[in-house]
Amino acid sequence: MDFIISIIPLVVAWILDLLLGDPVCLPHPVVWFGKAISGLEHLFNKGTNRKIKGATVALFLIVGVFAVTWLLLRLLSSVWWLDIAVQSVLVFYCLAGTTLIREVRMTFIAVDESLESGRRQVGRIVGRDTSGLTAQEIRTAALETLAENLSDGVIAPLFWYAVLGVPGMMAYKMINTLDSMIGYRNSRYKDFGCVAARIDDVANYIPARLTAFLMIVVSGRLSLLRFVRKYGSQHLSPNSGYPEAALAGILDGRFGGPHDYFGESIDKPFIGEHHRDFTTHDAAKAICVNRRVEILAILLTVIVRWSILLLSRTAEYS
Repeated sequence: MDFIISIIPLVVAWILDLLLGDPVCLPHPVVWFGKAISGLEHLFNKGTNRKIKGATVALFLIVGVFAVTWLLLRLLSSVWWLDIAVQSVLVFYCLAGTTLIREVRMTFIAVDESLESGRRQVGRIVGRDTSGLTAQEIRTAALETLAENLSDGVIAPLFWYAVLGVPGMMAYKMINTLDSMIGYRNSRYKDFGCVAARIDDVANYIPARLTAFLMIVVSGRLSLLRFVRKYGSQHLSPNSGYPEAALAGILDGRFGGPHDYFGESIDKPFIGEHHRDFTTHDAAKAICVNRRVEILAILLTVIVRWSILLLSRTAEYS
């Protein structure tokens, strides 16, 4: 029964994500996380010792989410069906594969209709200024985001679910939300958010590299491992470059280059050498890779959870 309870929520949540994506009409824990982060940031991001204050806030929220989730599931453990239902909902909220895939598809459709439509659509999924992007820059930005999201929105949550269960998955979601809100190097957040950003780097270190490896495995081109080793570390982020490099290699294209972040130009290193125009066929191929990686990751997560349960049972009886 313990094994079933630990596996059913994962499978149910993944199926729900495939069918529903991220329904905007439902309350979402990330919205609550965001409100908590915003409130504490406005309260403490002032005066002196901002780095210490930011670190304290980040650790308080991460540990708090883990503890509250663990306690909730502990209280529900005696009612197996309620336990499964709550876990399924929480895992569903932590997976974010389908929504981004839909947005990328819509971006390629929109940019084929008009440049302005493509700019508006890609602006929904990237954090840069899209007003001056060319059609190919729009397609490239969408594919880069698709690769990054496979790591941040699917593989990393599954990794922490495999290691620490639903509480670990929820804690990772808080880490990711902290980084997306205060993990910037501008004047406002460079001190207050630096620890949150470093925690996110650590939390994504293994998942990012695992994502790239799984992408190469499902593509059947193990020779790309050398390509990923060469270009993965050249990204400004210590993690994002690995899934991006894997997708660039699979598509035989190039990512990176100069980006405009609302008046500030950032010259990102190029990932890959073959500059070419991306097409709708490339988007379909990238999405297919994403889906195959998701399936493989779900299977691996089930195996890991089963192994952990067996080891814990063995330790109890030894």
